[in-house]
Amino acid sequence: MSVDGWDFSWLDGRATEQRPSWGYQRLMGERLARASAALDIQTGGGEVLAGVPTLPTTMVATESWPPNVAKATRLLHPLGAVVVADADEPPLPFAEAAFDLVTSRHPVTVWWAEIARVLAPGGSYLSQHVGHSSMFEVVEYFLGPQPEEVRRGRNPDDTRRAAEAAGLDVVDLRFESLRNEFFDIGAVVYFLRKVIWMVPGFTVERYRDRLRELHERIEAQGPFVAYSTRFLIEARKPA
Repeated sequence: MSVDGWDFSWLDGRATEQRPSWGYQRLMGERLARASAALDIQTGGGEVLAGVPTLPTTMVATESWPPNVAKATRLLHPLGAVVVADADEPPLPFAEAAFDLVTSRHPVTVWWAEIARVLAPGGSYLSQHVGHSSMFEVVEYFLGPQPEEVRRGRNPDDTRRAAEAAGLDVVDLRFESLRNEFFDIGAVVYFLRKVIWMVPGFTVERYRDRLRELHERIEAQGPFVAYSTRFLIEARKPA
């Protein structure tokens, strides 16, 4: 059971995830088809980028986690995209105004000043971010109630202000809360092993009692329901 990359197909039939209405990969593909040079930040295993129909002449992706770097390289190199191992800390290893499009799906960190620096005048940043309190039903089941400052993290209003502070104009910002269902305890374990920051230090041994209780709850009451939050943001660098 591999937990590399962002392929969640192992969960087919064991969990469901409602998807945002805007269709990020489709929007990403439309923007990439019109771009001449593009950068996909924190590309994961490259699955989302590899799924778009047309890549620009210059296509670069960055990733920090070594297993994902290897997977993205295997997937994206045949498509003509270059994968750069990057620590996800400033500075980005690219010149100023190098790209007319920067994309990122579910970035862990967003360095707005760097995004603005590598964007050419008139260029755009398009991203789907994880919103505040996402999947906190899962988080708080294992870790207990979280403080308000933790629950508020990744708020789209804060993100708008950060983008504008870096000199970008936010032209689109949409937020949705989305229903997720886990049909068995194996799906919960897989999710927590793959999305490792949800419950830091998670192991089956450490949380065996809570997992057993949740298994019994699912068996008796049906799927464990949690809500993910997502927001789409598009920002442009003034020409």
